Amino acid sequence: MTSADNDHGFTGSIPNLYEQHLVPLIFEPYSAHLANQLAERSPGRVLEIAAGTGVATRSLASLLPENVSIVATDLNQPMLDQAAAIGTKRPVEWRQADAMQLPFPDGMFDAVVCQFGAMFFPDKTKAFAEARRVLRLGGVLMFSVWDRIEDNEFADTVTQALASMFPQDPPRFLARTPHGYHDRPSIARDLANGGFTAPPRISTVAARSHATSSRDPAIAYCHGTPLRNEIEAHDASRLGEATDVAAAAIARKFGRGTVEGKIQAHMIIIEN
Repeated sequence: MTSADNDHGFTGSIPNLYEQHLVPLIFEPYSAHLANQLAERSPGRVLEIAAGTGVATRSLASLLPENVSIVATDLNQPMLDQAAAIGTKRPVEWRQADAMQLPFPDGMFDAVVCQFGAMFFPDKTKAFAEARRVLRLGGVLMFSVWDRIEDNEFADTVTQALASMFPQDPPRFLARTPHGYHDRPSIARDLANGGFTAPPRISTVAARSHATSSRDPAIAYCHGTPLRNEIEAHDASRLGEATDVAAAAIARKFGRGTVEGKIQAHMIIIEN
């Protein structure tokens, strides 16, 4: 089994730790931005792909009128279970679904949205083709992806710190997958190959990530993402040590009290 085989494993304690640590660290700053962008278009039916533990879903449910239908999906049922347990301000439909084979009829939705999920699609062209299929003519696909890891300071610091622990085979999940799909021409090409004919509008959005201590980002990444699977595949007994090493590296760079670092992502909007 290769390291990449574990990149989609959001199971066990990961969903809870993801929600508790990673969501406030990096996802919340972008969820309201996505929801505001969509609200300007006044959609009637919205499909969310790769909803995870529901941070963007909660923003959508709060900002969109109650008569707007929201269906939130994810490949990983444990992530949806975590999302449903937290809940939303108003009802949404939670449904397990594979972005490669969406269980919906053609032209069903006015908008398809995805916050930081496209990087995980095994076949991005196929996923975009499926999103286009379920969109009505004139509907919109909106999604976000992380920019390169060097522009996301906590993730980069953790990756470099863990490389010092495992120099022969450094854990590269963060660079390989969450931060591995940032090239604008590649994104535009995959959308075109998926059947979209309009050019995408791609904007780069920088924000700041905040944590109460240097240990919070270390726990977020080492325990709340599939990076944990990669660390444990190297040596399960060293997960605690890896967390300590990552926390120490963040403390050296950002301080031992409240820490703050840059995060950066691309927002992509394309009409059907």
